[in-house]
Amino acid sequence: MLQKKTPGHDGEKTCIIIVGPTAVGKTSIAVQTAFHFNTKIISADSRQCFKELHIGVAKPSANELKQVEHYFINSHSIKDEMNAGLFEQYALQKINEIFKVADVAVMVGGTGLYVRAFNYGINEMPVIDTAIREKIIADFEWEGLEWLQKEVEKKDPAYFATGEIKNPQRLIRALEVKLSTGKSIIEFQTGQKKQRDFKIIKIGLELPKDQLHKNINNRVDTMMQAGLLNEVKKLEPYKKFNALQTVGYRELFGHLIGDLTLEDAIEIIKINTRQYAKRQMTWFKKDEEVIWCAPVFEKVLEKIYNHLQPA
Repeated sequence: MLQKKTPGHDGEKTCIIIVGPTAVGKTSIAVQTAFHFNTKIISADSRQCFKELHIGVAKPSANELKQVEHYFINSHSIKDEMNAGLFEQYALQKINEIFKVADVAVMVGGTGLYVRAFNYGINEMPVIDTAIREKIIADFEWEGLEWLQKEVEKKDPAYFATGEIKNPQRLIRALEVKLSTGKSIIEFQTGQKKQRDFKIIKIGLELPKDQLHKNINNRVDTMMQAGLLNEVKKLEPYKKFNALQTVGYRELFGHLIGDLTLEDAIEIIKINTRQYAKRQMTWFKKDEEVIWCAPVFEKVLEKIYNHLQPA
């Protein structure tokens, strides 16, 4: 039996951040953790915030949302602008609300840049030369996504290693920043660290690769059975929106216009999700503050208590 310490006994508030790759089991662990500490959850997922997206972004179930109040779930529209800087402002506001009634808050998500922005802040982005932006867009429209990926890989390998490399808007942004400033967009995203006035404990969940891949494949099959294709059909008028440049949606849009058979689209979703999970792990493994653990609640709780201030 764990000896229960009370967070915040010395006036210090604590945010427990649960990170890891998609399909590792973050949502379930976060709900159990928040329930244990009688607190609320802030999602750090860049897609679950959109109320129009459901099945394809693996939102918490209705029962999980009922058990524990979540922020940044169904909070925005795909028509709204959303980025790491806006998330930082949103999350800091919500955590202050939570800390008025609780000593602990829980954050959970796999969007590494959002977690980093919350932890350390995000620097203001530079002004971009309009001519540079227009040339990149024109070249992209002529040459296509593969050209854009190669240009970013060559000019900004730091972003290419961890960013959303199948999202043309993000790639264009990275390239225009590099060409306008000579610096990687990563430098602006992870500049001087801001000090937070609360304690942060970061728990990373991991599984053996074969088990994670099995979870991903099963999740995709379950999403298809739950009606993902119908969800994508309803969203087809909005497929150019940035929020829909997302694994699971993009591939099915390809099927709907006749570029892919349904069987091929499903297989590509699985492949792309596995690749995304690998990039997530690359990102989080670079953070030396993350305490790694199997996705088992009792083990996670033990790690948390080991890193709370002693009573």
